[in-house]
Amino acid sequence: MKIARIETFLFDPGTAKNLLFCRVETDSGLYGWGEAYVTPGKEQIIGKLLQAMAKYVIGRSVFNIRHTAQVLFEDFAMRRASLDLLSAWSAIEIASWDIVAKHANLPLYNLLGGASRERVKVYANGWSSGTESIEQNVERALKVKAMGYTALKWDPFPGPWRSFIHREDEDHVVRYVQKMRDALGPEFGLLVECHRRLAPMHAVRIGHRLREFDIGWYEEPSLCDNIELVAEVRRAMPGVPIVTGEAIYSKEGFMQALAARAADIINPDICNCGGISAMLDIAAMAQPHAVAMSPHNYNSTLIGLAATVQLSAMIPNFWLAECFINLKPACDEIAIAPLVIQDSFVELPTTPGHGIDLDVAKLKSKPYRDMGTKAGAKLRSYTEEFPRKNYTVAATRTGF
Repeated sequence: MKIARIETFLFDPGTAKNLLFCRVETDSGLYGWGEAYVTPGKEQIIGKLLQAMAKYVIGRSVFNIRHTAQVLFEDFAMRRASLDLLSAWSAIEIASWDIVAKHANLPLYNLLGGASRERVKVYANGWSSGTESIEQNVERALKVKAMGYTALKWDPFPGPWRSFIHREDEDHVVRYVQKMRDALGPEFGLLVECHRRLAPMHAVRIGHRLREFDIGWYEEPSLCDNIELVAEVRRAMPGVPIVTGEAIYSKEGFMQALAARAADIINPDICNCGGISAMLDIAAMAQPHAVAMSPHNYNSTLIGLAATVQLSAMIPNFWLAECFINLKPACDEIAIAPLVIQDSFVELPTTPGHGIDLDVAKLKSKPYRDMGTKAGAKLRSYTEEFPRKNYTVAATRTGF
């Protein structure tokens, strides 16, 4: 059964970025869905890369997933990995597994060793707004709790992202987390995101100040390109779970993070690290280090979430998976049968493949939307204002 056609779709969910899907079809007529991780402004670039990559994949057996990945790395990428390359390949890889599992007439988790759990727990992201006050976002968080979610993640730091921040901004973070804890109660999970922005001295000081609010984790406190920075924070904060992996894309990168003992939890993204096969490898590497897996998923609640659920069902060291709830309404509109999230859990699909399918006509009805002007204006305001003004003031003016 050979791959005969690969079609890409850019979909506008009406929020911060477009989503990139691909539909892989075989010469037998079976098809599967995949998704590539994209960042705002680069959606079309990764789409073009995926289309270029497809020329090397069409005509190959859909079963030879690992071999095709190696061929692309060696012959297409000339042994140079990157986020864009791995995001494009992840979409094809995820779709290929969808086809293979459909061919076997099994949910993917049953094809690859069976489930380790009956349902997958998720946490909410995409619920907060950087343009609103702490009090307004606390109200948003209360609505998330009322929806049945038991944990949420957000970035409480004022922008723009800088390694060195002023004490008033530290105070803002502490005040924000305190108000969230007071409003949501002692049992609710508060997952603090730092987006790799802090020098270790700031990360450690703020982390210690947040201890009293019993945060669920402290994510990417420092730049993981130099993984020793993250390890330094972890050593200085025993008892507070440290997460890294959102910005690590290769198995080699995760190997280095595990060797450095940089994290208690890693959060690779199935749509940018090489897909399901790579995620299984990363989970297997993490398990002997007693490191948990909490898949990152800044992707759709369609293919990205469905593939994440399949993976999360299988791995023994799963902890918690990410779900961008702001994307769900638009995604549900184009899903033939959307995933059901109830009380912070997704039940495992029982249909063959990933358990998800899309209405192509509805998908095409919301094509790519250019969002570059707004993002460009923010970027210009940072570069123009930062040398002259306190960056907290600049951040307030630009809406971050």
